[in-house]
Amino acid sequence: MRTIAIVPIKAFTAAKSRLATTLAPQARQELARAMLSDVLAALDRSRAVSEVAVVTADRRAAAIAQRAGAVVVADYAQAGQSAAAAIGTSHALSRGFDRGLLVPGDVPLIDPLELDALLAGAARAALGLAIVPDRHGAGTNALVVRPPNAVEPSFGRRSLERHIAQARDLGLHHSVETVASLALDVDTGADLVALAAALINAPDELGAQTRVALEMLGAATGWEGSQRGGVARPDEVARSDEVARPDQLARPDNVARPDGMTHRPRVPPRHAAGSTL
Repeated sequence: MRTIAIVPIKAFTAAKSRLATTLAPQARQELARAMLSDVLAALDRSRAVSEVAVVTADRRAAAIAQRAGAVVVADYAQAGQSAAAAIGTSHALSRGFDRGLLVPGDVPLIDPLELDALLAGAARAALGLAIVPDRHGAGTNALVVRPPNAVEPSFGRRSLERHIAQARDLGLHHSVETVASLALDVDTGADLVALAAALINAPDELGAQTRVALEMLGAATGWEGSQRGGVARPDEVARSDEVARPDQLARPDNVARPDGMTHRPRVPPRHAAGSTL
């Protein structure tokens, strides 16, 4: 079964706005960059994921995705996570994938082994939808959807209830699956402190870039690392020149066009030779 991971990413300049009272704009951008890098590294190590697509309008996010070997799908509308996920779903259908894995870019502790177990379990149970809740049991931190357009993504607050209701209304065989390494996303200062605590005992290969970022932001998060400031100062303002215009984004040869077709498919050997995808 061919599975595509779809990662919607908003412009880094607009990322993590709920952390504005905790972190300076540049610090929030750096944290978003680090978390995306860790999510993509984990997805690349998954044996069950055939391709990774990052849906974004941000040039830096696109560059990170390309370095990780992911396909970049242009998000011209910039209408939010659910709309970006829908763009990724259209790309998945155009490429003939059997199912989609929708995962955010702010779950840096994601474990490839747990992810593979989730995907294998969903396949064995012939699920049309597997819903992974956040640590509060209210939001959604991942969806496994077969086929990729079986449901309409509806992320945001209390999205778990919406996804369950949608699956019931559509008569989809579905399940809520708790995955420890996908439970912790970062939206608030409390999430940031929880992430810092979780990273202390996490394996070194999980959240490596985020670990470094938090060490640099230690004074703001309680992280026992570098005390260089992450607290916003009045003179620190977000830059607006990092968001790509539509005529700037689709330059690299693995960026998807609006019709869903890519200029160059992802290089197949993402895993060790002989691996079964």
